[in-house]
Amino acid sequence: MALAPLGSVLAALLALLWLGWRWLRRRGAGWGHRTLCAAGPARADDVRALVVTAHPDDEAMFFAPTILSLGRFRAQLWLLCCSSGNYYNQGEIRKKELVQSCAVLGIPPSNVTVIDHSGLQEGVRDAAKQEGKRSNWDYSGEGSDIVKTPSETSLPDQPSLVTDELSPGTCLRAGKGNEGELSCHKKDRKAPSVTMDLPDDPAVDWDTHLLSTFVLKHIETNNINLLITFDAGGVSGHANHIALYAALRYLHSERKLPEGCRVLTLKSVNLLRKYISILDVPISCLQSQDVLFILTKEESEQAKRAMRCHRSQLLWFRHIYILFSRFMVINSLCLL
Repeated sequence: MALAPLGSVLAALLALLWLGWRWLRRRGAGWGHRTLCAAGPARADDVRALVVTAHPDDEAMFFAPTILSLGRFRAQLWLLCCSSGNYYNQGEIRKKELVQSCAVLGIPPSNVTVIDHSGLQEGVRDAAKQEGKRSNWDYSGEGSDIVKTPSETSLPDQPSLVTDELSPGTCLRAGKGNEGELSCHKKDRKAPSVTMDLPDDPAVDWDTHLLSTFVLKHIETNNINLLITFDAGGVSGHANHIALYAALRYLHSERKLPEGCRVLTLKSVNLLRKYISILDVPISCLQSQDVLFILTKEESEQAKRAMRCHRSQLLWFRHIYILFSRFMVINSLCLL
């Protein structure tokens, strides 16, 4: 009999949690708008945001609440993915899945860029020869030439692909020949080769200066005023995630970012909070953060559809993640 009052109390608490969650989900849009305006540009529709991720599927697994909320506020969005996710030789498949996922999240293919280092899992490849005038670069495929692909010629079903831009050569798309090859024309001055070392590998620490060079070029080209990436914990502790934080931290601390460009980092949480989904909403509201995004029910379904675009990654535990991860519903972000 003594358990009856306890059961009533628990039932009342669960009812309050459910009502509070429903209220917060309805109010989440306005909440995120106010906190975003406090952390970034005065007007949300003035935001030009670059989401910097490590692998295809990061944008849906971790940043969907941020991307969908920014889209709701009519911010302009770009995505820079710093590897093709080729650890299991699935890079080409995963790049296509990334474009499909971004389309669901509201990022057009012309604003999706992949730094492609296919073939680096078994050693570093001397991959680049490049640059001159800024545009998008492609060196996908083993032993391929460096090809500059202007954004206006980007195909709608594939992302732009970039390499480092440190030398004075200029490569131009000359069109496909009879055998479907792409040729590369350069200036007379030969560009030196650069060793690219950004493999999709949790055991490898990406070079901070090289990574920050890629990011800074992307910022300057697209007039970005808001950067979004992982925090020092990398959400899952993945070394490649943490490397992105280190690169943006370096740009911020060395004052290399353009004036007015802010950096938001996705707040890592403990394992229990990570897998209690919407039950983490009240806890998140009580925690300190600069920006809090909470998705509506419809937006949560949209985030799940984006994640399901990554069919090559949908192992059994990913289905559990989609159902229970709070990162499919909630993003707490902090300013650097």
